[in-house]
Amino acid sequence: RSAGIWALRPLPQMDGAQFQQWQTLLEERTGMTLTPDRQSFLQTNLGIRMREIGCETYQAYYEKVVSGPGAIVEWATLVDRLTVQETRFFRDPDAFRLVSDYVMTRPRDSLKKRPLEAWSVGCSTGEEPYTLAMLLDQCMQQLELDPLFGVTGSDISKPALEKAQRGVFGGRRLSTTEPAVRERYFHPATGNEWAIDPAIKQRVCFTRLNVLDLNQAPMHGMNIIFCQNLLIYFRRWRRREIVRRLTERLAPGGLLVLGQGELTDWQHPSLQRVPSDSVLAWIKRQTDEE
Repeated sequence: RSAGIWALRPLPQMDGAQFQQWQTLLEERTGMTLTPDRQSFLQTNLGIRMREIGCETYQAYYEKVVSGPGAIVEWATLVDRLTVQETRFFRDPDAFRLVSDYVMTRPRDSLKKRPLEAWSVGCSTGEEPYTLAMLLDQCMQQLELDPLFGVTGSDISKPALEKAQRGVFGGRRLSTTEPAVRERYFHPATGNEWAIDPAIKQRVCFTRLNVLDLNQAPMHGMNIIFCQNLLIYFRRWRRREIVRRLTERLAPGGLLVLGQGELTDWQHPSLQRVPSDSVLAWIKRQTDEE
């Protein structure tokens, strides 16, 4: 029977035990939690992929992902489908304004001596780390300093990182970018696409990282850590664990920015909350005794 004919057949409904099996696999491997109201989201995404490869049952696909030949590659493809979010440049203006204020008020001498290091955690296809690089570049120009800075973007999805490294984006991703910024940091590419200016692109690097493995991450002494729209996938205890690990990677005086509402009723002895109604952020104390 040809895959073409089969592809038109509706997939069977996923039963509770099957959903639980997928829930457990996702949580064990990525920390992501799928609540029961996300069952149709899971079913749709699995179904699309199963049709593509001609797999007829959820169980057969589960076995393929867990222990079949090419399981690692298939798992990476599936995780990409389930985690990549729609994102844009300058997506959260309040958070980026806070980053600018933070850089502009830093001791001038330290900006001259040491490169500013920023890290975008869960960077998806790269819009956030490139936005951070553009912001840091603008700050350095306003301060009339050499652009001493670097930005790292990390994500679990290999296909997303490959797109990020290309640095070419469709016009819709620039919908919240001011024309002056677009003129300065982008060049028209083919069709309705825009390429990141090489001077910015060379300041940004990308690495594959599962946030469950933060204790093995090579990043240390970061001045700015940006982690937005990632923690929503995790249980509350795991969110706290992730943010604790990120705090360890922050330099004294460094800035940690999360998404609004992603962490509630939480305090860390090394962190001081930034007073703001619109941004969830902390500054790491210079020493723990302060």
